[in-house]
Amino acid sequence: MGKVLPQDALIVAVAEAKRNGRRVVFTNGCFDLLHPGHVRTLERARALGDLLVVALNSDRSVRELKGPDRPIVPEAERAELLAALAAVDYVTLFDDPTPQQLIAQLRPEVLVKGDDWGEGEIVGRAEVEAAGGRVVRVPLEPGYSTTALLSRIRALPDPS
Repeated sequence: MGKVLPQDALIVAVAEAKRNGRRVVFTNGCFDLLHPGHVRTLERARALGDLLVVALNSDRSVRELKGPDRPIVPEAERAELLAALAAVDYVTLFDDPTPQQLIAQLRPEVLVKGDDWGEGEIVGRAEVEAAGGRVVRVPLEPGYSTTALLSRIRALPDPS
Protein backbone atom coordinates (compact mmCIF):
# COMPACT_ATOMS: atom_id res chain seq x y z
CA MET A 1 0.00 0.00 0.00
CA GLY A 2 1.36 3.42 -0.98
CA LYS A 3 1.26 6.63 0.96
CA VAL A 4 -1.35 8.30 -1.28
CA LEU A 5 -4.69 6.70 -0.44
CA PRO A 6 -8.32 7.24 -1.33
CA GLN A 7 -10.33 8.31 1.70
CA ASP A 8 -11.97 4.93 2.29
CA ALA A 9 -8.60 3.14 2.40
CA LEU A 10 -7.18 5.89 4.62
CA ILE A 11 -10.02 5.48 7.12
CA VAL A 12 -9.21 1.75 7.38
CA ALA A 13 -5.45 2.39 7.73
CA VAL A 14 -5.94 5.04 10.42
CA ALA A 15 -8.36 2.84 12.38
CA GLU A 16 -5.78 0.05 12.37
CA ALA A 17 -3.02 2.42 13.46
CA LYS A 18 -5.18 3.68 16.34
CA ARG A 19 -5.97 0.09 17.41
CA ASN A 20 -2.21 -0.44 17.56
CA GLY A 21 -1.84 2.52 19.93
CA ARG A 22 -0.44 5.00 17.43
CA ARG A 23 -1.28 8.69 17.92
CA VAL A 24 -2.68 10.11 14.66
CA VAL A 25 -1.97 13.70 13.66
CA PHE A 26 -3.98 15.38 10.89
CA THR A 27 -3.42 18.51 8.85
CA ASN A 28 -4.65 19.78 5.54
CA GLY A 29 -4.00 22.36 2.86
CA CYS A 30 -3.41 23.15 -0.79
CA PHE A 31 0.40 22.72 -0.73
CA ASP A 32 0.76 24.35 -4.15
CA LEU A 33 4.43 25.04 -4.92
CA LEU A 34 5.88 23.15 -1.97
CA HIS A 35 8.45 25.26 -0.10
CA PRO A 36 10.57 24.99 3.09
CA GLY A 37 7.81 26.58 5.18
CA HIS A 38 5.51 23.70 4.26
CA VAL A 39 8.17 21.11 5.03
CA ARG A 40 8.97 22.61 8.44
CA THR A 41 5.28 22.86 9.36
CA LEU A 42 4.74 19.22 8.42
CA GLU A 43 7.79 18.18 10.45
CA ARG A 44 6.41 20.07 13.48
CA ALA A 45 3.05 18.36 12.99
CA ARG A 46 4.62 14.90 12.72
CA ALA A 47 6.55 15.48 15.96
CA LEU A 48 3.20 15.66 17.79
CA GLY A 49 2.32 12.03 17.15
CA ASP A 50 3.18 8.70 15.58
CA LEU A 51 1.52 9.06 12.18
CA LEU A 52 0.86 12.16 10.06
CA VAL A 53 -2.09 12.31 7.67
CA VAL A 54 -2.19 15.17 5.17
CA ALA A 55 -5.50 15.92 3.46
CA LEU A 56 -4.83 17.72 0.21
CA ASN A 57 -7.30 20.05 -1.48
CA SER A 58 -8.27 18.76 -4.94
CA ASP A 59 -7.61 20.97 -7.97
CA ARG A 60 -11.27 21.98 -8.04
CA SER A 61 -11.19 22.86 -4.35
CA VAL A 62 -8.02 24.95 -4.78
CA ARG A 63 -9.59 26.88 -7.68
CA GLU A 64 -12.60 27.58 -5.47
CA LEU A 65 -10.38 28.90 -2.67
CA LYS A 66 -7.56 30.61 -4.57
CA GLY A 67 -9.02 31.54 -7.96
CA PRO A 68 -8.93 30.28 -11.54
CA ASP A 69 -5.13 30.51 -11.93
CA ARG A 70 -4.48 27.99 -9.16
CA PRO A 71 -3.27 25.43 -8.50
CA ILE A 72 0.00 25.73 -10.38
CA VAL A 73 0.86 22.08 -9.70
CA PRO A 74 -1.85 19.43 -10.41
CA GLU A 75 -3.26 17.42 -7.48
CA ALA A 76 -1.58 14.13 -8.40
CA GLU A 77 1.84 15.81 -8.47
CA ARG A 78 1.20 17.71 -5.23
CA ALA A 79 0.18 14.43 -3.58
CA GLU A 80 3.32 12.69 -4.87
CA LEU A 81 5.56 15.46 -3.53
CA LEU A 82 3.92 15.40 -0.09
CA ALA A 83 4.10 11.60 0.06
CA ALA A 84 7.84 11.76 -0.65
CA LEU A 85 8.46 13.72 2.57
CA ALA A 86 9.76 11.67 5.51
CA ALA A 87 7.39 13.43 7.93
CA VAL A 88 4.27 12.39 5.98
CA ASP A 89 2.74 8.94 6.45
CA TYR A 90 -0.41 9.27 4.35
CA VAL A 91 -1.86 11.72 1.84
CA THR A 92 -5.46 11.81 0.68
CA LEU A 93 -7.36 14.18 -1.57
CA PHE A 94 -10.56 15.93 -0.61
CA ASP A 95 -12.92 17.75 -2.94
CA ASP A 96 -15.22 19.37 -0.37
CA PRO A 97 -14.73 23.01 0.61
CA THR A 98 -13.32 21.82 3.96
CA PRO A 99 -12.07 18.48 5.34
CA GLN A 100 -14.62 18.53 8.17
CA GLN A 101 -16.35 15.30 7.13
CA LEU A 102 -13.02 13.48 6.79
CA ILE A 103 -11.85 14.74 10.18
CA ALA A 104 -15.12 13.54 11.74
CA GLN A 105 -14.56 10.07 10.25
CA LEU A 106 -10.86 9.81 11.17
CA ARG A 107 -11.09 11.39 14.64
CA PRO A 108 -7.35 12.13 14.87
CA GLU A 109 -5.85 12.66 18.30
CA VAL A 110 -4.18 15.87 17.11
CA LEU A 111 -5.39 18.40 14.54
CA VAL A 112 -2.68 20.80 13.36
CA LYS A 113 -3.04 24.13 11.58
CA GLY A 114 -0.71 27.09 11.12
CA ASP A 115 -0.96 29.92 13.61
CA ASP A 116 -2.36 32.12 10.84
CA TRP A 117 -5.68 30.38 11.60
CA GLY A 118 -7.61 31.83 14.53
CA GLU A 119 -8.82 29.49 17.27
CA GLY A 120 -12.43 29.75 16.11
CA GLU A 121 -11.60 29.31 12.42
CA ILE A 122 -10.14 25.81 12.57
CA VAL A 123 -12.43 23.37 10.80
CA GLY A 124 -12.75 20.06 12.66
CA ARG A 125 -11.92 21.51 16.08
CA ALA A 126 -15.28 20.52 17.59
CA GLU A 127 -15.06 16.95 16.25
CA VAL A 128 -11.49 16.42 17.45
CA GLU A 129 -12.06 17.90 20.90
CA ALA A 130 -15.35 16.00 21.34
CA ALA A 131 -13.42 12.78 20.76
CA GLY A 132 -10.83 13.75 23.40
CA GLY A 133 -8.21 15.07 20.99
CA ARG A 134 -6.52 18.43 20.83
CA VAL A 135 -5.93 21.20 18.31
CA VAL A 136 -2.44 22.64 17.93
CA ARG A 137 -1.57 25.83 16.08
CA VAL A 138 2.06 25.74 14.93
CA PRO A 139 4.07 28.84 14.08
CA LEU A 140 4.58 29.54 10.39
CA GLU A 141 8.06 29.99 9.00
CA PRO A 142 8.58 33.69 8.32
CA GLY A 143 9.38 34.57 4.72
CA TYR A 144 7.68 31.59 3.10
CA SER A 145 4.36 31.63 1.29
CA THR A 146 3.14 30.28 -2.01
CA THR A 147 1.49 33.61 -2.81
CA ALA A 148 4.77 35.50 -2.25
CA LEU A 149 6.68 32.92 -4.30
CA LEU A 150 4.21 33.30 -7.19
CA SER A 151 4.53 37.08 -7.02
CA ARG A 152 8.32 36.83 -7.29
CA ILE A 153 8.04 34.43 -10.25
CA ARG A 154 5.52 36.63 -12.05
CA ALA A 155 7.77 39.69 -11.55
CA LEU A 156 10.69 38.03 -13.37
CA PRO A 157 11.50 39.49 -16.79
CA ASP A 158 10.04 37.62 -19.77
CA PRO A 159 12.94 35.54 -21.19
CA SER A 160 11.69 35.82 -24.78
